[in-house]
Amino acid sequence: MEFNQIIQEFEDLSDVDFAQNMKRFGITYVKSYGLRLPQIRRIAKQCGKNHELALKLWDYGYHETYILATLVEEPQEVDSVQLNEWVHTFYSWDLVDQACINLLRFIPQAIDNIFIWCNSDEEFVKRTSFSLIAVLAVHEKESSFDKYFEIIKEGSMDNRNFVKKSVNWALRQIGKSSAENNKKALELAYEILEIDNKASKWVGRDAIRELESEKVQNRFLKR
Repeated sequence: MEFNQIIQEFEDLSDVDFAQNMKRFGITYVKSYGLRLPQIRRIAKQCGKNHELALKLWDYGYHETYILATLVEEPQEVDSVQLNEWVHTFYSWDLVDQACINLLRFIPQAIDNIFIWCNSDEEFVKRTSFSLIAVLAVHEKESSFDKYFEIIKEGSMDNRNFVKKSVNWALRQIGKSSAENNKKALELAYEILEIDNKASKWVGRDAIRELESEKVQNRFLKR
């Protein structure tokens, strides 16, 4: 699909009521057509991978064009300037997570930047670090994630809602990736639980509850 066709499709599918409803789930935006993610993914399949199209979509500045841009972008075409520009544009938790799922996990420099972005004062830049760890844990189940433990522990002390939730997500996904990682993640979760910090106690307690659950433990017994 061409850029103009995409925008016309977005306008035809526009749902003002759904756009308003998105705010109930903490999804913020400046401009939105109110499209659901399956609709955006359907359009992405018709577009294929296209770097120039991704840049145009990103520059257009609608919530849906940002997400579509992460779906059609060619990872090998993303340089350091574009990578940092896009990440520092993030303004909503769902855009962060979709970018990590659709694009950032395929970019080696983005993975390296986990250790940079985790120190950011910007809430959604910092969230990117931990959401990317979570996504990597989903797709690289047998890998070791020990190198991220120290920043997860430090990140757990950030009381900002969208940071602490991504830290918790990273910890839980690591703990669900393999039996060995489950053991290590639980040890870390108990360490975090002992920190005298409200966010840390929530992160640790919630992770322990899931990682020690019968559902998760039975998953490893079946392997």
